[in-house]
Parts: sequence; C-alpha cells; structure tokens
Amino acid sequence: MKRFLMTAYLLTVFFVTSNAQNYADSLMLSYVRWFPVDLGNGLLWKSYHFNQKELFASNQNINILQTKLSNKSLQFAFGSADTYVPEGDTLRKLKPTSVLALENNAIAAVNGGFFNTKRGGAVDFIKINKKILDSASYSPDRLIPEHSIAAITIDENNMKIVKGGAKLYWEKSLPENSILVTGPLLIHNNEVQELRVNAFNDNRHPRTCACITNEDDLLLITVDGRNAVAQGMTLHELTFLTRMLNCKDAVNLDGGGSTTMYVKGQNEDGVVNYPCDNKQFDHRGERAVSNVVMILKK
Repeated sequence: MKRFLMTAYLLTVFFVTSNAQNYADSLMLSYVRWFPVDLGNGLLWKSYHFNQKELFASNQNINILQTKLSNKSLQFAFGSADTYVPEGDTLRKLKPTSVLALENNAIAAVNGGFFNTKRGGAVDFIKINKKILDSASYSPDRLIPEHSIAAITIDENNMKIVKGGAKLYWEKSLPENSILVTGPLLIHNNEVQELRVNAFNDNRHPRTCACITNEDDLLLITVDGRNAVAQGMTLHELTFLTRMLNCKDAVNLDGGGSTTMYVKGQNEDGVVNYPCDNKQFDHRGERAVSNVVMILKK
C-alpha cells in the first residue's frame, strides 16, 4: 500500500508540475521492467532500451549501477589519469574510463567530471586521498559556471552530493579527503534545482549522473545519445528521470562523447553502454577522460 501511495503521489506531482515531460512518461518510468544483473557484493546493474519513442517521445538507452551507501563490501573512489602532476606541466594524461577502471581493479565505473580535451586535466577542483590534482580559476565578474556549483565528496567511504557555488572557491573549504566538483546540480534535499537557459541544458545529449535516493542507495546512471535509437536527454529530462527513481540528491557529470559505463567481466572490454565518440552505435566509441567515479571491492 505504501509503495502504491508513493507512486500515485509521484505521478500526481509530475502530471501537475512537468512541462516537457508528461503523465505517460511518468507511467513508463513507474512500471518499466529493468533488465537486472546481480554483480555480487550488493551491487546491481540494470538497464533498459526505450524504443518506439516510448520515453519523452524519443528512444532512450539507460544503464544504472545501484548499491547501498552503507554497503561494507564495496569502496567508493575517484580515479584520475594523472596520479602525479609535475609543477608547471601543461600537457596532462587522458585515458578511457575502462582503462582507468582496469588500472584500479574497479568492479564498475562511470566517467567523472569535466576536463580540458586539448591539454588534459580537470577544469574543476578535484582532490583524491588528500592530494589536490586540479583547481579551477574563476572570473570574479561572472557567474560561477554551472559545472562548478556542486561536488561529490568521499570521506571514509561516506559519499555525499553537496551544494556549493555561493561564493568563489567555495570548494576549498570542504573538509573531505576526496572531492570531485561537477554540475549542474539537478536535485538537492528533494528540491529540483533551477537550471540556466542554454543549449547545454536544453538540448539532448548523452548524459552521466550520480544520485542518492531517499532509501540511501547510490545510483550511477548513463544515458546514451546522438543516435536514432538512443537520442539522449536534456537536463530537464534527466532530472525527471532521477526524480522518478526517487533520488533526493542528483548531480550531472561530464556527458557527450565522455559518457561511459564500465562493468568488470562484461563483453566489449567491460563497456556496457554505447559511447558515441566514434559516431557509431557500438561499444567502441570511448573518449579518453581525465577522471572517473569507481566502485571497488574492499
């Protein structure tokens, strides 16, 4: 009965408040039968391909990694292509998500934050195990970029999604040992966040995001795109998806050609989604990235 009432409440909320999304999308996401794969150690990988323009009047391919934040068998971590950054170094390493996952013996991983595609390195603050690898520089006469207004933090395996961006260099006051600044923030404390009007937010692209549900599950999500059979999502549609998954906190990660999900032991070198950097709908289109969000076995 409780589950029925919650579903009815969510459907009512989305029917009344949604603009581009509608009641049919709510129903589709409420009753979809995800294809589940138990990866062991309390980690679940589930996926679904919405075809015949079933979701948001479009075709969508979604992959989700799910586990309890309190799972004592797993470790949450960030991985970086740069384990050491020489002072004054202008050219930085980039590696595919699957390679970074293999190097760290991860069970699963998704691509992480935004980075400089030409010189390498994150464009936002990132700290791993107390070591700062990259910092951002802000213009005091401009708004802080939306990709710089939130962060995923990890400290003693306690993962959180935090809201920042109120003032310049807010991230440097965070006390956690590992910090990955990213954005835009989609949901915070069960409140949908306002998004700026721009092409990045309002057009459909492949997307990667991290969420924490009201049941304290961690969800790592990829949405494939730039193909007729997987068209990608706007950030408004991605927010709608995470709300339907009962997320209380959700933050966008780098997307586009970077969007990649890796699951150890699967075919295609573990790449289970359809990265689009090669402009083909296959598992071979990985883009080299600067950092990743990983799940490891303790």
